[in-house]
Amino acid sequence: MPAPLRLGKGDLAAVLPPGMHVYVSSCAAESDLLLSEVELAGVALGKARFSGIFVAGLNKGTWNAGSQSAIVTFFQTPEIRAEGPRGTFLPLCYQDIVRWYASNPPDVVMVMLTPPDANGLCSFGVDAGFGPDLWRNAKFCIAHINPAMPRAADGPAIPFADLTAFFEEEQPLRTMASGGSDAISDAIARNVADFVEDGMTIQVGLGKLPDAVLDRLHDRRRMKIHSGLGGDGVLRLVRSGAVAADTPAVIGSAIGSAELYAALSEPAFAMRPVSVTHDPAALANTARLVTINSVMSVDLFGQGYAEASSRGFLSGPGGASDFARGARVGKDGLRIVALPSTAKGQGRIVPPRDAFGPVSLSRFDIDVVVTEHGAADLRGKSHDGRARELIAVASPLHRDALEQAWAETARTI
Repeated sequence: MPAPLRLGKGDLAAVLPPGMHVYVSSCAAESDLLLSEVELAGVALGKARFSGIFVAGLNKGTWNAGSQSAIVTFFQTPEIRAEGPRGTFLPLCYQDIVRWYASNPPDVVMVMLTPPDANGLCSFGVDAGFGPDLWRNAKFCIAHINPAMPRAADGPAIPFADLTAFFEEEQPLRTMASGGSDAISDAIARNVADFVEDGMTIQVGLGKLPDAVLDRLHDRRRMKIHSGLGGDGVLRLVRSGAVAADTPAVIGSAIGSAELYAALSEPAFAMRPVSVTHDPAALANTARLVTINSVMSVDLFGQGYAEASSRGFLSGPGGASDFARGARVGKDGLRIVALPSTAKGQGRIVPPRDAFGPVSLSRFDIDVVVTEHGAADLRGKSHDGRARELIAVASPLHRDALEQAWAETARTI
């Protein structure tokens, strides 16, 4: 096998044939260098199609190699939406994204990696999501070797010798601040924490509210983490001593601060690809799995809406439903949805007719809905009982209107 070819500025088109399906690393491992090389190559890449896990607010690249090129995303971003017909938004859960890639295997994998270690292995660092499962069957593997990428102590890697070609340049990783806490987030976190006991396995999303929840669990013990995403709240939970010392926190992609990324070199963390983090059998065999996710609204049937607002689609379904299904099958699993009761004065517990977009979490995917006003335990309840529970945790300013809306709905069912 020939040695990987070292590339310089403007060299991408020499090693990347036109018309390829190209998977690109994203999340915190999005490469400015590879983005610029794609743009430089332009029409030489022909009808190239790029795909990846692009996170709104974090990943702003559009992988534009000219009007013939295309981009496929599983999370809507403003930048890709603005590309018009170049962009295709596929609203798939993670298990269905895995199936999509099985039916549409990339010809090329372009990823950000660490420099090779003494054994010649390049770590995927902060993003183990899809790249480790896709590169082995790709015809070409092109890397951005980034000296700033931390090496995961326990995570997948590529032998440097198996690369087709590589660029090498230092680039700071994408970071995302959780935004700090506030009184409402703290109240919601307290209400969620009432359901979380020692020894449970936690799956949680990213952002201010998930981090506030994790910060309320520092006095727990023997906890485990098994999550597709991990932010700074996970790091603080690990450092608090709440996580079992003999069980590393399992995450697929780290998105947060430089301190979080540096910590991945510690044995307290294990980076795993989607084939592990979202594996249906593994989740079903995880006892006491507690999923803690947020949505934009919950209707009075107990359905969660996480993808759209009056401005259109803002995201995709992500992995919440994958974890919810696993917790439903597993022993003593629990599915919690947490959200503020209002946003910009608008209620987030809503009549079914007032919800935006498709249902992201069905009424069979949610056990408990938590706001700053308490917890609505929906397990084993009738339609009317579920609605009563949800109205009780809505904003007091909206409860009368919800009562009236439910009375009208109840007459039709």
